[in-house]
Amino acid sequence: MSNPFLKQVFNKDKTFRPKRKFEPGTQRFELHKKAQASLNAGLDLKLAVQLPPGEELGDWVAVHVVDFFNRINLIYGTISDGCTEQSCPVMSGGPKYEYRWQDEHQFRKPTALSAPRYMDLLMDWIEVQINNEELFPTHVGTPFPKNFLQVVRKILSRLFRVFVHVYIHHFDLVAHMGSEAHVNTCYKHFYHFVREFGLIDTKELEPLVSGEGRSVLGRHPLGGQLRGPEWAG
Repeated sequence: MSNPFLKQVFNKDKTFRPKRKFEPGTQRFELHKKAQASLNAGLDLKLAVQLPPGEELGDWVAVHVVDFFNRINLIYGTISDGCTEQSCPVMSGGPKYEYRWQDEHQFRKPTALSAPRYMDLLMDWIEVQINNEELFPTHVGTPFPKNFLQVVRKILSRLFRVFVHVYIHHFDLVAHMGSEAHVNTCYKHFYHFVREFGLIDTKELEPLVSGEGRSVLGRHPLGGQLRGPEWAG
């Protein structure tokens, strides 16, 4: 993470959207600092994602969702030049997994799209969700809506698909940039967080623990050799 080359790569202004930031002095800002301090201190990620004593689950989840959106958006931005309508005409994670887009407006039925088009719609959609004060309230004392975790699960499931596409189809570019360690750390953080709070169905995680993930990566990004439908470690 401290590698100057990685710092240069991942500080590029190649994100598609302005970063959603936390206002200084707010509880979310303090939680964000606490989470970042744990990561920077090299704390075991399984421990780093756990809800700090005395904190509200909604606040902790909201902080991480925004952070994952920023970081995954940036990761995709660094390889986006190699992800085109020609190279990736279908949003997928290898031949076995195809992801179709659906929303409440333009695409009411699941629709096959190119990877860059899917990513653009995805980042647009997430940005709308996290900037919606009714879903992600920023004022202290404002309660989260009853459907908050439902929306979060959808956001994180879709963000996971970005990891799948990047690992399966653009891992050579990630490795060429010397960014493998950084991307793996982001993925580990994301994986342990969603597992800790049950925010993604285990079936959604299959693309990176079996089949195409094994053949492309050789090793699972969490560590350990990939074996058949599972991985060790």
